[in-house]
Amino acid sequence: MDQWLRNTNVVKVVALIIGILLWALVQMEDNTLPGTNGNGVREEQITNVAVTPKYDSARFHLASIEPAEVVVTLTGKESALRRALNASNYAVVLDLTDVEKGERIVPLTPVGFPSDVTVQISPPSAKVIVDEKSNKQMPVTINVTGIPDVGLKAGQPVVKPNKVTVTVPSAMIDAVESVRADVNVEKAQSAVSTTARLVAYDKDGKPLDTATINHPVVEVEVPITSPFTTVPLQLKLLGEPPPGLSVASLVQNTDKITVYGPQDVLNRMEYYEGPSINLAELTEEKEYTITLDVPPQDKVTQLDPEQVEVKINIVPSVTKTLEQIPLSIIGQNDGFNTEVVLPETGRLNLVVEGAPALLEKAKAQDTQAILDVSNLPPGRHVIPVTWNLPTFIKKAAQQDFTATVEISARP
Repeated sequence: MDQWLRNTNVVKVVALIIGILLWALVQMEDNTLPGTNGNGVREEQITNVAVTPKYDSARFHLASIEPAEVVVTLTGKESALRRALNASNYAVVLDLTDVEKGERIVPLTPVGFPSDVTVQISPPSAKVIVDEKSNKQMPVTINVTGIPDVGLKAGQPVVKPNKVTVTVPSAMIDAVESVRADVNVEKAQSAVSTTARLVAYDKDGKPLDTATINHPVVEVEVPITSPFTTVPLQLKLLGEPPPGLSVASLVQNTDKITVYGPQDVLNRMEYYEGPSINLAELTEEKEYTITLDVPPQDKVTQLDPEQVEVKINIVPSVTKTLEQIPLSIIGQNDGFNTEVVLPETGRLNLVVEGAPALLEKAKAQDTQAILDVSNLPPGRHVIPVTWNLPTFIKKAAQQDFTATVEISARP
């Protein structure tokens, strides 16, 4: 045996025999596998392979791809097929990088398969509809849901950012009606601060699934307060400046006030009575700036603002006579006739005092001379005249008026 192995010709013959046996063994293995042909090549099918589009998603929207899935047939030897099937990065690509808006048929391309495998795609192409995208700037709307704790009310939400850009296919740009998010304040006792996801809606209130929003999440704060209402703020003016001085102007820094409190109290509130100002204390010719606290009323929990600033300009007075002011009777009994006996004309002249600019506009028809005959019996009565004058116009000194009326029963 050792002599044979030392013989090179014998070794060559043995090696040749071993090679022939190995070749025959491989041939037998390939020919016994299902799907193989005489050359040891077989086929394998992969179904439901998704079509992967390649396009500029910032500019375009794919309205449809038909078909969305295809069948891939692989042909090759067992080892090559095994590598192909075990690969994780293969794909069927729909290359739209050079395609513009419209409908067209585009061939499908296999990507990521081994080079020693033949790839066949069925169908070999896909029909695609490409649409351009458009942008639309929209305000953010917050829909507050739920009811806060007893006696409290949700205020106006504050949202950041308050405007966003919505991107949709150009064919749908007019369908974008609103962009909003829901914030729940159920049983809340204090301000609700949260983040909320935005959704774009169409005119029918349906979400637009194809829309993208540049800031899809926003910060929201919903104030939780007592119920409130905003009403006129009315100052209470007392007295009048001393003789020789008059009010030329009175300006409040705010003429409205927000009042917080129980809803039944607010429902009855037509105005809010503010602080009092005694004009008799303004004894100098100048402009006064007065800051006053607004007084709280019963059951009112909060006021905004809590103070009011008032500027009052006091100037020297001038006088003017308002002539032929008719006497007006109030408080008459329906069962009696009431007539003015004196003055016979039923009219009076009155000297009034005020700031020059205001007095220039004052007219007799802006003034009322009033006789109150309430609860008076039949007969003649001398009654003092009371005056209803324009704002900041006052009666000049040394003028006390009376009138005589006669009350008689109706026949």
